[in-house]
This record gives sequence, structure tokens and C-alpha cells, in this order.
Amino acid sequence: MLANFYPLLRKALFIADPETAHGLALEGLRLGHGVGATQLLCKASNMPVTVMGLEFPNPVGMAAGMDKNGDYIDALGSVGFGFIEVGTITPRPQPGNPKPRIFRLEQANAMINRLGFNNKGVDHLVRQVQKRRYKGVLGINIGKNFDTPNENAADDYLVCLEKVYAHADYITVNISSPNTTGLRDLQAVGQLDQLLAALNQRRLELADEFDKRVPLVVKVAPDLEDEQIPEMAEAVVRNAFDGLIATNTTISRDAVKGMRHAEEQGGLSGAPVKDKANHVLQAFRAALPAEIALIGTGGITSGADAAEKIQLGAALVQFYTGFVYKGPDLVSDCLEAIAAISTV
Repeated sequence: MLANFYPLLRKALFIADPETAHGLALEGLRLGHGVGATQLLCKASNMPVTVMGLEFPNPVGMAAGMDKNGDYIDALGSVGFGFIEVGTITPRPQPGNPKPRIFRLEQANAMINRLGFNNKGVDHLVRQVQKRRYKGVLGINIGKNFDTPNENAADDYLVCLEKVYAHADYITVNISSPNTTGLRDLQAVGQLDQLLAALNQRRLELADEFDKRVPLVVKVAPDLEDEQIPEMAEAVVRNAFDGLIATNTTISRDAVKGMRHAEEQGGLSGAPVKDKANHVLQAFRAALPAEIALIGTGGITSGADAAEKIQLGAALVQFYTGFVYKGPDLVSDCLEAIAAISTV
């Protein structure tokens, strides 16, 4: 479909700095969607799956971070994703960390980012989400403002939960970005349990108010120690969360040592994170009951990578950096590979 076109487009985009290229690519996608070009060029298979009580048109999604503010939902949906996750969003708008804050490691099909939850705030996102025509599943990824201390973090997550609840198909609690100081401390079992308990309790109240039970998902880091995982899994079960995303970006640089930009601070994404992400995915699958869904992300740059995550126990997969390097054809490649293992 786009196999011969996207490499040329990527070459042009990569002339610009990564953050500028990101904006240009999304605007180009919006224009292409507006004239019907993306719908003609991108044909994703219909491969419905039911996960967390939701019907997904197919199991391949766009991960959070690509569209932080919900400005491009319809455009992204037009290239065949079965679900799109927007955010991370915070209660108040914030600019994020100083630029430059995204770096390409092209030889590794990777990026490092230290964006720091730059977004226009939850109220803007809600307005955008209300306009969407996309019919796939929409996840909304929520976080805390950078200047909110961890002892008050639950307040920020609750504000976001309340404001997006009526508009989300599922809600992801991001406690694993390395780019907000102290955020990953919320993965410690005591803090995790308190946060998940507060969110689940409020979810129960909102479910009565809106007559709608929205699944809650937590997104974890690939840098967890093995001994942390069983206790975290217990907290997920105890607080009736419906799913877990494995994983976010990594702070490890073992796979990219010596490469240009490898020493930049931030989270490393793309192909080099795959092994760590898969290890955590597999460990959580072993620690969690089957009814709790896993969404596999981190290191998907081919259909085979997506199929491997399904084989390790993921019910759904999503990517972001792989889309930057491989383009829209990665959606159909992943669906074909997943279909192949499903028929074996």
C-alpha cells in the first residue's frame, strides 16, 4: 500500500528536528484524511476482538504520546487502527521540559524523549474527544502535573478521571514515564495500592452516575525488578483494574551504547526496548489472572514483533515509535502476522 511511498516521506520529514517533524506528520495526516487519501491507501483488516468487555475492530492500536491532546483522532483512525490511546493528559496545561527534548537514534530504529507530559490540559482534550467521528475504541491516558507532589498525586488523577470518564472507552493511569520527576515512585506497592484504590472507588461512583463502567488500565515501566511484579500484580487485582500496559519507555541504555544521542536523558523507545518490555509482559501474564487484559507495547517495528507479544500473553498491541520509522503499513503488517498465528 504505502510501502514505496512512506520511506520517501520519512526521508523528507527526518530533515526536520524530531518534534517539528512530529507536528508536520500529524498535520499531513489530517490533510490526507480530509481529502480521503488515507482511507483509500490504508486498508486494515477487520479482526474484531473483545477485551475488557469492549469490542475492538482489530487488536492493533496507536499508543499514547502520538496525539497527546486528542487533536488528530479521526486522522489516525483512518489508517486502520483498531484503537487509539490519546494523552498523557494532566489537569492543567503544561509546556513540558525545555527543547530539544526528542532525539532520533536512526541506526537502532529508536528515539529518546524527555517531553515531560507537555499537553493542553484535560479540558481541551475533552472538547476534542467530543468532536471525534472515529468509531474504534478510544483510550485516554491520564497523569499528574509536574509540580503536584506525589502525596497529592491521586488528586490530579481523580480530576482527570472525573472529566474524561463519560468520553473514554477505557482509561489508562500512567505512573511509568521517566520524564516527570518522581512519577515512577508511584509504582512502589504502597503508593500504587493507595492510588489504584482511590481511582477504583471513584470509578464505582462514576459508573452509577453515568450507568457505564469504564475499564481502568495501569501502564508500567520496563525497568521493574522481577520481585516487584508479583506485588504490583496483587495491587492490580485487589483494586479491580481491568488491564495493564507493558510497557512504557526505558531508562536503560545498554542496547544503544556508543550511538549518537544515546546519553541524552529521557525514555528510550523503539526496537531496543523490545526485550525488556517482553520480559515484563511475560512476567505480568504469569502473575495476573487471565481475566485481566495485557496490552503489549514497546519495540514493535514489524508484524513479527506484534505477534510475539500476542504469543507472550497480550490481548492487544500498540506502538508509537515503530509508526514513526515504518509508517502506516505497520498496522496491516501487524494484523497479518497476528492473523497468521491465530490460525495455527
